[in-house]
Amino acid sequence: MIPSWPAVLADGEVVLRPIRMRDHAAWREVNRRNREWLRPWEATVPPPPPGGPATQRPTYRQMVRHLRSEANAGRMLPFVIEYQGRLVGQLTVAGITWGSMCSGHVGYWVDSAVAGRGVMPTAVALAVDHCFRTVGLHRVEVCIRPENGPSRRVVEKLGFREEGLRPRYLHIDGAWRDHLVFALTVEEVSEGLLRRWRQARMK
Repeated sequence: MIPSWPAVLADGEVVLRPIRMRDHAAWREVNRRNREWLRPWEATVPPPPPGGPATQRPTYRQMVRHLRSEANAGRMLPFVIEYQGRLVGQLTVAGITWGSMCSGHVGYWVDSAVAGRGVMPTAVALAVDHCFRTVGLHRVEVCIRPENGPSRRVVEKLGFREEGLRPRYLHIDGAWRDHLVFALTVEEVSEGLLRRWRQARMK
């Protein structure tokens, strides 16, 4: 388990906290209402090989159990995002690797009802600062489909560095999709990413 987990991170009305079983009703309601908004960007399971077993989408309970197991193994930080006291999305730091790499990648989604209010850039900044200052990671990356303008604006606002294209990187919305890679290392945000984001919003 990562020593700094579980963790609750907050800035104003934006809070990151561990996902819970009892979040099911709120999580389901937000997902249902945002089905079309999220569908083009959500990971899907590729078809099984000939003769292989079919893979079904996990239930909420199965998802939370998996996230908790990965967190306990030190490979993931599974947060939900709250805004003004209401669950509005998820942010997960996954693929955490130690040793000579000390890296992880961030994935996220947010309720369309609160998009454009700075919720997601604030949440990502909170998570990255936690990864660098508390967890001890050296590098964090975000992989985004080139067509996903809202998600790209999040990393652009925060000053992530674009590193290039990964062709057919992830299975999204029923097909293998290209992704752009954006990254930061701890040396690039020695002042803290949340502080950088606050200063950018004041300009």
